Amino acid sequence: MEINHEINRLLHFALQQGLMQPADTIYAANRLLDCLQAAEFVPEVIAETLATADPVLEQMLRYAVRAGILEDTASARDLFDTRLMDCLMPRPSEVAVRFQAEYEKSPVQATDWYYHFSIASNYIRQARIAKNIGWKVPTEYGDLDVTINLSKPEKDPRDIARARRESCTSYPKCLLCRENEGFAGNLSRPARQTHRLIPLQLNGRPWYLQYSPYTYYNEHCIILNQNHIPMRITRETFANLAAFVDLFPHYFAGSNADLPIVGGSILTHDHYQGGRYTFAMERAPIEKKYVFRGFENVEAGRVRWPMSVLRLRTPDKQRLIVLADKILHCWRGYSDASVAILAETDGAPHNTITPIARRRDNMYEFDLVLRNNRTTKQHPLGIFHPHEEVHHIKKENIGLIEVLGLAILPARLKREMAVVRAALLQGIPDIREQEGAAIHADWYQAVLAAHPVITENNVDEILRQEIGQVFLTVLEHAGVFKRTAAGRQAFDHFVAAVSAE
Repeated sequence: MEINHEINRLLHFALQQGLMQPADTIYAANRLLDCLQAAEFVPEVIAETLATADPVLEQMLRYAVRAGILEDTASARDLFDTRLMDCLMPRPSEVAVRFQAEYEKSPVQATDWYYHFSIASNYIRQARIAKNIGWKVPTEYGDLDVTINLSKPEKDPRDIARARRESCTSYPKCLLCRENEGFAGNLSRPARQTHRLIPLQLNGRPWYLQYSPYTYYNEHCIILNQNHIPMRITRETFANLAAFVDLFPHYFAGSNADLPIVGGSILTHDHYQGGRYTFAMERAPIEKKYVFRGFENVEAGRVRWPMSVLRLRTPDKQRLIVLADKILHCWRGYSDASVAILAETDGAPHNTITPIARRRDNMYEFDLVLRNNRTTKQHPLGIFHPHEEVHHIKKENIGLIEVLGLAILPARLKREMAVVRAALLQGIPDIREQEGAAIHADWYQAVLAAHPVITENNVDEILRQEIGQVFLTVLEHAGVFKRTAAGRQAFDHFVAAVSAE
């Protein structure tokens, strides 16, 4: 009867959260019996209130391991608990109908409902996201957000071995494809049986809205093209971003750039990201105003930000799109060797834009972040990419989220910073021989020199602030026009070139 009680608890949770209706109880119970290879279901009265399904799912996973139904690895557990939650889920069409009904009341009410639904279904794994370490770092550009990402479980060697033995399919083509909805998953692809997409129309074309399973900020959503086509920043991109913030004016929307190094991790599927969060870049002021010839009704200026950002504002959406496209077209072919910017080498293009759109009352606002992915022998990973001296903290691409001012740092830093912390407290002069921390040796000595008094009371804050300062340096490295007199002048020359076209 142990598993019968857990089935009753999970059904009770699903009813409380609105995942199913009372009339679905027996149907859902029978599906759970099948998954758990249990013989019968006996209804019980459950009085408790659960915030998430995690406590019940954990009991069911333990039962399944003991019963020999499930191998006790991280990937196998994820596949199985998603299968269990799928027993309680409404069909995709029902979710779309409910979302539309909520949207007719207000866009905010629709996304509030959908976000809550995505958490209740365990599609968004809140318990894991809560493990992420996060803090804010005050800088001259505002408070940057820093996170150490601990939410994705590390691969178990047994799963890796099994994946080698099992055949790998190309379906769905990528993690963003529409075909992920309801996909059972395998050792190389995550389970998506609890995944429910919201159909959208952006400028007459089919797109879908979903939330990120591992949200990096509040209501972190993904807007994906129905078709599996490569990322490409074009005039249509600007039109789509503007259309999205028309539909959801309480959200921002932006796109990763469309070139390797400066783009995101998935360049094979056209998609945008958005959400309900105010990043430091949005708060950053205009430090110099510009007027683009023929677009005098569009407020424009250079943003006070470590990367190179043009901000455009106007109530005239169409003129905003046209100007953004003009800036993109000019930037694609723009070179200025004095600041290491070349539009192409050996036929390979280097210039692109990371665009961000938002609404402020009746005004449309675009932030256009100028990007260049050129490499050299000195900087083989990119001239405008984190340089080698900061790779001990951040080596990965600087995508949309980092551009906005939120660092997503690797999980290894939790272990490595524990070693660094202990060394700082002991006053060890050099950690090159310290296992797990040698890559931080040069930075460590700089931190030690900058803070003559390090105690249990201040060591954690010192590390947080120093890591944040490294992230600021990362953003400065990614800026194409440096924040020097020469860099600002070169920025002005580019703006003049746009007006001259």
